[in-house]
Amino acid sequence: MRLLVVEDNQSLVANLFDYFEARGHVLDAAPDGPTGYHLASTQAYDAMVLDWMLPRLDGREVLRRLREAGHDLPVLMLTARDELPDKISGFRAGADDYLTKPFQLPELEVRIEALVARAGGRQRGRVLEVADLRYDLTTLDVTRGGRTLHLYPACRKLLEVLMRASPAAVTRERLEQALWGDDPPDGDMLRSHVYELRRSIDGAWPVKLLHTLPRIGYRLGEPLGGDDGG
Repeated sequence: MRLLVVEDNQSLVANLFDYFEARGHVLDAAPDGPTGYHLASTQAYDAMVLDWMLPRLDGREVLRRLREAGHDLPVLMLTARDELPDKISGFRAGADDYLTKPFQLPELEVRIEALVARAGGRQRGRVLEVADLRYDLTTLDVTRGGRTLHLYPACRKLLEVLMRASPAAVTRERLEQALWGDDPPDGDMLRSHVYELRRSIDGAWPVKLLHTLPRIGYRLGEPLGGDDGG
């Protein structure tokens, strides 16, 4: 399994890495909420272990944003908050499981394995389609008209957000959040990524699917009367 651990307790993170890597799993770690959100929304993981009390953005808000963006990554909340209202709040934010500290590592392992097993059926056939554009979220294959397209990871992330929202518009702010969380880079990097995405998915086809909406953002779909044509 490839797991993302979002936890600011470095001693606990080290213990998790020692335990899971010894069993053949691959782990990434994030020490705060924005970094955790960025990794979870731009990388492929089998599951995420998420602390509640995190610097800069708490775990419940990270989870809420992921679910609102359409991500169905299995998430286990691992927290010292053990009161029933806390557990209910965590599940309502989108957690798939909830384990309180202190805990035993074998229990955490079997809970994660159960989440991943349940998600296996849920993730098969996860395919987004807009017109003749197709994106398989499991294999990360993107095709248009049956032709395979090769996209950089940032372009794939933009494409996923735009395809999930299609035919509605997506604001620039939402796209920046998907790529960089709460820390977008200086300059207009988004414009560069959109240009590369447009070149990849529209360059060889007469019907353009990616449209700029001035002062709003972008829309993916068949051309409409109000679109700028590209």
